[in-house]
Amino acid sequence: MVGPDHPPLIVAEMSGNHNQSLDRALALVEAAAKAGAHALKLQTYTADTMTLDCDEPGFVIEDANSLWAGAQLYRLYDEARTPWEWHAPLFARARELGMIPFSTPFDTTAVEFLETLNSACYKIASFENTDIALIRRVAATGKPLIISTGMASVGELAKSVSAAREAGCDNLVLLKCTSTYPATADNSNISTIPHMRQLFECQVGLSDHTMGTGVSVASVAFGATVIEKHFTLARSDGGVDSAFSLEPDELHRLVIETERAWRAVGRVHYGATMAERQSLQFRRSLYITKDLRAGERLTRENVRAIRPGFGLAPEHLEEVLGVVLATDVVRGTPLSWTLLRGSPT
Repeated sequence: MVGPDHPPLIVAEMSGNHNQSLDRALALVEAAAKAGAHALKLQTYTADTMTLDCDEPGFVIEDANSLWAGAQLYRLYDEARTPWEWHAPLFARARELGMIPFSTPFDTTAVEFLETLNSACYKIASFENTDIALIRRVAATGKPLIISTGMASVGELAKSVSAAREAGCDNLVLLKCTSTYPATADNSNISTIPHMRQLFECQVGLSDHTMGTGVSVASVAFGATVIEKHFTLARSDGGVDSAFSLEPDELHRLVIETERAWRAVGRVHYGATMAERQSLQFRRSLYITKDLRAGERLTRENVRAIRPGFGLAPEHLEEVLGVVLATDVVRGTPLSWTLLRGSPT
């Protein structure tokens, strides 16, 4: 399902937008399926597997421009986590609705747990894309692996990709990602997608944190085969990631427009397509514009390049001026060589 022969795989990222309600989480699954998303992604961690319950410098977000300014990391992750006991019913509901459920594990205990649920594939988050041990453990499952590339240098990605392949990963997707929340179009740099695909010889997609769907749709023209977007029922409901998440109608438009973009990419082509051939008749061509008798000469007053396109091509106008007609013609007759005395045919 992933590759240039298929429409982009659309992944709805639930993240912490369930707001600690299982009913809301299930409603998110159902809304994502109704919108047409192909896959549902969770995040599997606990506050303790992510950080320490600590107020020392570095454990509190000090960036005043951050969505989470002033938040202590431990409490933020505890608020955003998806309880592990929810995973089974969420996976089951996604499968019932025809979506592929999978998750981002943030440590090896999460991988072991997700293996019991038969996760179809795995995602490595941008902030973990240099965690070689985690990448090796996930790759050892033999499942397809998606790695977000936010902040990573080419050298760091080379190490991560090599580790994944050496540990048994045969199906790898890298996601171009900008790890700001929200991201802007100006720092998305989706021109990197084809370069990344050529450099690492794998499928490349986009983990998109920008507002709206424009950047995601544009990425398809650069060859993105997987699009991941955060998803919520309504931004006004709040939640840790709601501010840069798509609502259901926006997710539905994303599915439609990315497939439309994929179909539009096509191949290099010149000349009329099959669909255009009927339109050729509306090109300009040379027509007789007055009733004329045999022996009269063609002039700019009695022959013009007009629509439709059943006469000689306009490029022949100078060539036929002054030529004598071989037969009577009426106004509105398409000019052809057979009407001219001494014509090439």
